[in-house]
Amino acid sequence: MKKLLLTSFLLLLCPVLSPGWGFFAHRTITQLAVYSLPAPMRGFYYRHMPELVHLSTAADERRDAEPTEASKHFIYMDHYGDDPFGLMPKSWDKATAKYTADTLQKYGTMPWAILGVKEKLTEAFRQRDTAAIVRLSADLSHYVGDAYAPLHTTINYDGQLTKQEGIQTLWEHKLPERHIAEYKLDNEPAKYVKDPLSAIWQVVQESYGFLGATFDFEEQVTRKFTPETKYVFSHKYGKTRRAYSDAFADAYHEKQVGGMIAFRLRLAPTLVGSLWLTAWKDAGSPDLNGLLAKKPTKEENEKLDEELKAWKDNQLVSQQILAALKKEKARERPDLINAAKDMPPPPTEEAAAPAATPAAAPAAGAPPVPGAPTPPAGTEKVKVKAKPADGPAQKAKTKAADKPAKKKKPAADGWDTPAGSGW
Repeated sequence: MKKLLLTSFLLLLCPVLSPGWGFFAHRTITQLAVYSLPAPMRGFYYRHMPELVHLSTAADERRDAEPTEASKHFIYMDHYGDDPFGLMPKSWDKATAKYTADTLQKYGTMPWAILGVKEKLTEAFRQRDTAAIVRLSADLSHYVGDAYAPLHTTINYDGQLTKQEGIQTLWEHKLPERHIAEYKLDNEPAKYVKDPLSAIWQVVQESYGFLGATFDFEEQVTRKFTPETKYVFSHKYGKTRRAYSDAFADAYHEKQVGGMIAFRLRLAPTLVGSLWLTAWKDAGSPDLNGLLAKKPTKEENEKLDEELKAWKDNQLVSQQILAALKKEKARERPDLINAAKDMPPPPTEEAAAPAATPAAAPAAGAPPVPGAPTPPAGTEKVKVKAKPADGPAQKAKTKAADKPAKKKKPAADGWDTPAGSGW
C-alpha cells in the first residue's frame, strides 16, 4: 500500500508533458518564415501572417481530438537500433514494408507527415484555395518546427527514462521564452528544395545528434544544485507539479544549450519558407496577389518594409515586432460567432396553432403570460385530452373562461402526466 501511495505521489509530481516546441517558438518560426519568402509570395503571406501565426499551434490543439495526429509530431529513431538512419528506409512504402504501418504509427511518422502536408499545399496552390493554403502552410510550419527539436526523435522525449522529467518543457518552452532576446533571428532566405524528403530526413538526423548533449549537460548542471534549488513546485487543482527553477534553467542555458536552441530556432524558419516556396513553384507559381481581396495599401507596404529591415538587423525583439511576445487576442469559436443572428424569429403560439383552434387562456388565478392575448369575457376555451391508441376517441370538454378551474384528480398510477408529453 505504501508503494502504491508513493508511486501515485511521484506521478503527481511529474510535469504536464508538452507535445512539442512551445506555442512561443512555433509562432516565432512561422513569422520568420514569412519574412524569408521572395517578393511574389511575401505579400500574400504577410497579409495572412496573423492567421498563420495563430494557426501554427493548431496541430497541437487537435491532438486529443484526432487519434492519428500525435504521431505526426515525432519519430523515435532510437527504437530502430544503434544505426537507425542506416536501417530506416526513407520512403513510406519501403518503411511500411519493413516495419509495418502500425509500428511506424506508434513510434512516429513525422518525416512523411511533413512531405504529405507539402503535397497537399501544392494542390491547394493549384486550386487557388486561399483558406487551404493558409491552413496547410501553418501545419507545415508546425511539423517542420518539431523536426528541429532533438527531443522529438527519442523515446526518452521528456527524460522520463533517465530521471530528468520536465526536460522537454525546459528545452522547448522555458529557455526560448526567457532568452529570445539573445538569439539571432535573421534567418536565411527561402530556397527551392529539389528533394524535400531527403532535406527533412537530414534535419531529423541532425536533431538526433544533439540528444547526447541535451541530456549530458542537464546532468552536469544538476551537480551544482540541490533538489530544493533545482526545482520549484506548484499546487493546482489538487495536484502538485514540479518544474525546473529559473536559476537552473539559466545555468543550463549557459552550458552551450542556449547556443543549440538558438541554432535550431534560426534554421527552422528557412526550411519552412523553403517548403512553402517549393510547393508554390511545383504548382506552377500561381499569382498569389490575385488571391488577395484587395491590393496592399501604402501603409501596409511601409509596415512590411520596416519589419523586413528589423528582421535583417536582428531587431525584431528590441522593436517589439515579434508576434509571439504579444498577448494574443481572445478569439471566438467559429461555430459560436453570430450563430443566431440571421435566423428568423421563432414562430409565435398564434402562428404555430391551427387557425380553427383559438389560443388557450391562462387558468383562473394564474399570473398572465407576458405577450399572450387576453380572451374576451364569456369566451369558452377548449381542452383536448389525448387518449392511448387503443382507447376511445378524443373528446372535447368545454367550460366557461370565467369559471373557476376544478382541482385535478391524481392519475390512477400516481403520475399526473400532462397531455401530449409522450409518457
